Amino acid sequence: MFKKIFILPFFMVLISFLTSAQNVKNRKTATTTRIEKAPKIDGLLNDDAWKNAEELTNFVIFRPENGVAVKDEYQTTVKVVYDNEAVYISAIMLDPDPENIPQEFAVRDNFSQADFFLVTINPNDDGQNPFEFVVQSTGNQADSKVSNGNEDFNWSAVWDSATKITDKGWQVEIKLPYRTIRFANRPVQSWGFNFHRRLELLNEQHTWTHIDNAVGRWTQYDGLIEGFRDIKPTTRLNLYPYAAATSISYDGSTTYDYSLGMDIKYGLSENFTLDATLIPDFSQVGFDDVELNLSPFEQQFTEQRQFFTEGTELFNIANLFYSRRIGGPAIDQFNVASTLRNDENFDANNKKVNEEITDYPNKTTMLNAVKISGRTKNGLGIGFFNAITQNTEATIKTTTATNNNGTITEETTIRKEVIDPFTNFNILVLDQQFNQNSTVSLINTNVTRDGRFRDANVTALDWHIETKDSKYNVDGSFKMSNIFDDVKNPNTGYTFDNSFGYNFGHYSWEIGYNFENKDFNPNDLGILFTNDQQTIYGSAGWQTLQPTKNFNRYRFNFYNQVNFQHFSGAFTGYNAGLGASAQTRERLTFGGNLNYSSENRDYFEPRQGTTSGVYFLRPERTNVNAWISTNSQKKLEINANAYYNYFTNHPQEGYGFGISPRYRFTNQFSLGYSLNYRINNNDQGYVDQLNNNIIFGQRDRKDITNSVNGKYSFSTNSSLSLSFRYYWSTATYNDFLNLNSDGSLTQNPTYPTDDVNFNSWNLDLNYFWQFAPGSQLIVFYRNSIFDFNDNSGLNFGENLENLFNQPNQHTFSVRFVYFIDYNAIKNIF
Repeated sequence: MFKKIFILPFFMVLISFLTSAQNVKNRKTATTTRIEKAPKIDGLLNDDAWKNAEELTNFVIFRPENGVAVKDEYQTTVKVVYDNEAVYISAIMLDPDPENIPQEFAVRDNFSQADFFLVTINPNDDGQNPFEFVVQSTGNQADSKVSNGNEDFNWSAVWDSATKITDKGWQVEIKLPYRTIRFANRPVQSWGFNFHRRLELLNEQHTWTHIDNAVGRWTQYDGLIEGFRDIKPTTRLNLYPYAAATSISYDGSTTYDYSLGMDIKYGLSENFTLDATLIPDFSQVGFDDVELNLSPFEQQFTEQRQFFTEGTELFNIANLFYSRRIGGPAIDQFNVASTLRNDENFDANNKKVNEEITDYPNKTTMLNAVKISGRTKNGLGIGFFNAITQNTEATIKTTTATNNNGTITEETTIRKEVIDPFTNFNILVLDQQFNQNSTVSLINTNVTRDGRFRDANVTALDWHIETKDSKYNVDGSFKMSNIFDDVKNPNTGYTFDNSFGYNFGHYSWEIGYNFENKDFNPNDLGILFTNDQQTIYGSAGWQTLQPTKNFNRYRFNFYNQVNFQHFSGAFTGYNAGLGASAQTRERLTFGGNLNYSSENRDYFEPRQGTTSGVYFLRPERTNVNAWISTNSQKKLEINANAYYNYFTNHPQEGYGFGISPRYRFTNQFSLGYSLNYRINNNDQGYVDQLNNNIIFGQRDRKDITNSVNGKYSFSTNSSLSLSFRYYWSTATYNDFLNLNSDGSLTQNPTYPTDDVNFNSWNLDLNYFWQFAPGSQLIVFYRNSIFDFNDNSGLNFGENLENLFNQPNQHTFSVRFVYFIDYNAIKNIF
């Protein structure tokens, strides 16, 4: 059976190669015009360049109605021209009520309550990888690189645009230099194009070419613009030199630091780009949403460093890349703290040794990183990533006491111990796309550490293959990990996943199987919480394609999973759930889920290794949750959610809610608040191990998070933003228990009480000014406090007072980045 499942995707590859891609019916085509004099980008559209250009009009509604012709009073007309330097696009968007066009300000790559005009350009016309450029009615820009329908707004280019509100609506003018896109060096070219227009007041999105929401991805429905002649890719060399200065004050002492560095983007060819960061500086990244973690797994954090979020779509295939490993906490493979000597008595030589760690760095330092990525005109994507982190050492103070006939003398020495060596992180990706809807990828990640520390290598084959009509698909992967310990003994693990699915019209479904064996471990450069498990899974869904009298859309979905341990084949549990979501005509969005988990064997909570046979028997659980979101067009927007967990024949219960109001005072100023409250009574989990007894605790847990987010925009290029988060969590233990061999728990009356009170406070104030295209000045301030103690019985006010008695850390940073385009300065040299 396994062999049949494994062979199926390769059979589908062969079938797909022998079939043609889905063709867009009645594909719109147009011809562009070469111009001699470029238009002035001011939004006025009165330049000669536009006079003889072909008009692209007759837009249709994409959502909520799909495929309906746009009314004449809201019609859009687009023109596309070009010269040796750039592509120029203009759009006239009619609106009978131009004074009420929404115009809430936002900074670059952020959307707000404003209309927008969006251009997708696909020079390879492959239906999968367009570039996307957005201009809002305020003039704010956004851009993204799209891969298989997924938009990456972390990708940024430098281009020019301007808007103008008129008595007939609004209009936009765009200049896209050839350095912003990648295209082949051919004498005559035809590019895939589509144009989108968003109307906030109508809650509508219009497109030039019809995008059928019943089948396929939206990127497969581009129109075609022909006639680009004798244009050549420019030298794509962009430099981003920076200077940064930082001061950090904590507990009465202040340290200062400064750095100079540079980010480089260089077009190695017409299709491939090198990105490099030299002497990187990440002093202004946002704070992590740290929580009290009593689980057996690490907490996963989002990546906020731009170098690791921009243009990484190839490296994220198969989920083998968790970029926070680079520059993250030291691995401390040999556990330096456990090797320290702390003698209580003098030895036979009348000596007593005591050691302590006086400095333990909480993260490693990245020296540099490079990535090369691109895609050939035949659809082969190639990605190469490499980063290096420097040696990280802990400082250990050793005090040696000598007893010389009753006279005690002490000698102190300082030494260093490596807790994370010089390390090289590497990724190589080959990703072949075809038929506008399918892809097969080969990925390898490698971590090589200096010295006796372990090395790691992970390889994956990943596939997503669709039939000619995009209705059926096969999706899956096969991965292998090799870990080499300090004596280079390999430990090999495997994982496999494959599913067969259908997605057409109102209906979608999927059935599949996956496993990870006990040795599969991608965590040196990736992240995986559980291995040694296997699952048979399935899901089904139904959705509307057109709005009804009362609803813009609604959908229903169902899933279920049958779970087993892979090592023993033991049944571990069953999960299933029903869900629904909808949006009314008044733009009230709401939904909910009903989930069920049978009694299940948890081989991870006891912390004994999955092959030990030790497990914790978690009780049967039913979960119900619901959420609601009001119309974001209104000045006051409210998002709220609530949940309840019921445990069968068990005293545990959990419930919570969240509410997040946001108020838009003006188009320039808005403020949001969020409260999340969670209670979990009689929760049971691992605490300790004494001799052969595994100790669990029965505890009442409380988590409260208060957050504030605000922004004031001076313009689309200048803003002041506030981010605040106060997280408070307690765990009050009611009882302690021994874990039995059958997964049950019995009381342990002798274990001492050990309550937990955890606090995390962060406030960021950030001023951003884009003083020139691609150039920025950022002034940053952070106030942070952290506290961990056992005072779980404090009320909110008492706990806050106690928190403010802890040392505050104040961080102040200024960063200056300047954009240099080689093409603009080459004549100077």
